[in-house]
Amino acid sequence: MRPPTPSAKPLGRPRIGIDAAVFAATLNTVHQLGYAGATMDRIAAAAGVAKTTIYRRWESKGALIVDCLLDAFGPLPIDSDDRVEILTSTIRWIAAKIGEPGVAAAFAGVFVDGVSDRGLREVLSTRFQAPYLRTLQEALNEPESRVLLFIDTVVGTLLHRMGMTGAPMTDADTTALTEMVLRHFG
Repeated sequence: MRPPTPSAKPLGRPRIGIDAAVFAATLNTVHQLGYAGATMDRIAAAAGVAKTTIYRRWESKGALIVDCLLDAFGPLPIDSDDRVEILTSTIRWIAAKIGEPGVAAAFAGVFVDGVSDRGLREVLSTRFQAPYLRTLQEALNEPESRVLLFIDTVVGTLLHRMGMTGAPMTDADTTALTEMVLRHFG
């Protein structure tokens, strides 16, 4: 009787962790080189994977960035039924996320690309914005138009600050933004 043949190991890098490695490499590359400098070749090299590995998962840099941002942001943490607390914690949460290395540049870059790319705008709208929009609509019991204005006001202000100064908004300025937004939405 022959001893059993060992099973063949799969060739290539294990699939577990590739997305996480690519997301980390993407944000790091965007942080170091800016959105335009973060090419798929550079992201693949930084992640230690072949460019084909990335293109099998994401059809474009925009699609990769959207998934990377979804991973970086995660679900909106709503821990209260109080309207003011929901608005306040959401603003602080967005400010903290946008302040993470590479996030603001990735966010702003994909938005700029979306201006002239209808398909990317659709991905941004349906995959990135829609889940947060629905969560806030349900939590605040507000129509879509009001929640969109809230999102535009907060995200636009925070990205503008990052773009103009290269630094996230200070706590004092985030507090001032919150107070201003609460006057309209609270």
